Amino acid sequence: MVIVMKPGVSEQEIQKLVAQLKEMGMDVGITNGIGCSILGLVGDTASVDMGKLSLNPNVDRVMRVQEPYKKANRKFHPESTVVQVGDVKIGEGNITVIAGPCSVESAPQITEVAKSVKASGASVLRGGAFKPRTSPYSFQGLEVEGLDLLLEAKAETGLPIVSEIMSPKLCEVFEEKVDIVQIGARNMQNFDLLKEVGKMSKPVLLKRGLASSYEEWIMSAEYILAGGNKNVILCERGIRTFESYTRNTLDVSAIPAIKKMSHLPIVVDPSHAGGASWLVEPLAMAAIAAGADGLMIEVHNDPLHAKCDGQQSLTPDQFQLLMEKVDKMTQVMGKQRNH
Repeated sequence: MVIVMKPGVSEQEIQKLVAQLKEMGMDVGITNGIGCSILGLVGDTASVDMGKLSLNPNVDRVMRVQEPYKKANRKFHPESTVVQVGDVKIGEGNITVIAGPCSVESAPQITEVAKSVKASGASVLRGGAFKPRTSPYSFQGLEVEGLDLLLEAKAETGLPIVSEIMSPKLCEVFEEKVDIVQIGARNMQNFDLLKEVGKMSKPVLLKRGLASSYEEWIMSAEYILAGGNKNVILCERGIRTFESYTRNTLDVSAIPAIKKMSHLPIVVDPSHAGGASWLVEPLAMAAIAAGADGLMIEVHNDPLHAKCDGQQSLTPDQFQLLMEKVDKMTQVMGKQRNH
């Protein structure tokens, strides 16, 4: 971090600020230029409030030299993180496919879908039990009953399960019942929730917010990592732009950019990005080509009568065809897919 002092500030005032910074654990170097002085801060500056420093009447401006996130930063953790859930590895060199319905609707539905996606090669089962919906009149999920139905499907298939958490008060239930805790796009900056899941032992899949920058997204992951939970998976699911033809706009550039910025694995949700079943395959292929560590695909045994997001769900047969193409692409790229 660099602090540029205003011209003409006395040596006494500079040393006063230096003393305050040293009390915060910073090492401070002073460069005296023509007309002004520059302070260079060395240390963990993540906790330094740039806004408060800028309020100092003797400070002209404050600039960060490095990113404010440390634990998620590849500079401090050059090796890629691999998150393991049972026998499934999510990260460097592995293509992991997560599949299942947007929401759990009944025992026959989730079990049938679980069996079909496993037969096609998915290694993790997704299903919403607590659903964040734009309208309060839309289907909100089966809640804890939905988690129990996911557990029944897991018992039938052996697939680990991922489901979205909505509130900090649910952490104990999710700790007991799910294998991966999902933070949805609308809760990406729910900092109370992030702090609580940071205390959990289960891996966390963190979706990107509707209009969040890369740094904001990684800073949300930093909250979880700072809480002690090192197993974070990032999920690009499309962002809101001026284009209204698709549900969202898949930011393919996020994949290589995030891999440069952070050591955390990144998977892509083409279902929510495109919002239409015919878009899922091309977006999935683009994600893998760009270096994604996995895919999250919505699959429903009867999309026409799905209680939510049927228009973007693949049928089991369509999912089978997609998986065949995924396998071909991973072979061409010399990667391996979790089976």
